[in-house]
Amino acid sequence: MHGLVALMEFQSSRLRSRTDTDGRPILLEDQNRTMWDRAQIQRGVAALQRAAEVLQRKKIGWGLYSLQAALAECHAVAPTAADTDWQRIVSLYDALLRLAPSPVVELNRAIAVAMADPDSGPATALRILDGIKGLETSHLLPSVRGELLARLGRNADAATEFERAAALADNDRERDVLHDKAARARTR
Repeated sequence: MHGLVALMEFQSSRLRSRTDTDGRPILLEDQNRTMWDRAQIQRGVAALQRAAEVLQRKKIGWGLYSLQAALAECHAVAPTAADTDWQRIVSLYDALLRLAPSPVVELNRAIAVAMADPDSGPATALRILDGIKGLETSHLLPSVRGELLARLGRNADAATEFERAAALADNDRERDVLHDKAARARTR
């Protein structure tokens, strides 16, 4: 239960920074961290610590909510996106994949791999994306592929992926963001 409470505190701490004034989504790395609710983050840290103590006392492994909370904590306590402990996030996603495998967890792990090593990570992450099954009709896979291609300087390919993602997006705001990313990629 402490893991779930921690996860809820971390997730809701960023609520005000997740969209702009027009309701368009803001990526985690672009969010204004000064808008995050520090009291909620501290409550989340305390709840996650209580979860860890209970798990240690019972000599059992981390559960789904505790792992998700630990992932959220990595982001919540980092002063900037660049200061995020991406290696730990990769390890946590590895554990989450063992506990609850899913294409979305694989996708998020690929993003963490890319962020953990800005030099070779994006290329490695693209290879991981190639093996993900189950997101063929989702905008998430081409959106992430576009981000990775842009980081590799393959801007024309990135623009194509962003447009493909926009065509698959169900949400008008997300679609607008993806069209904007495609336009920016074309002008680089």
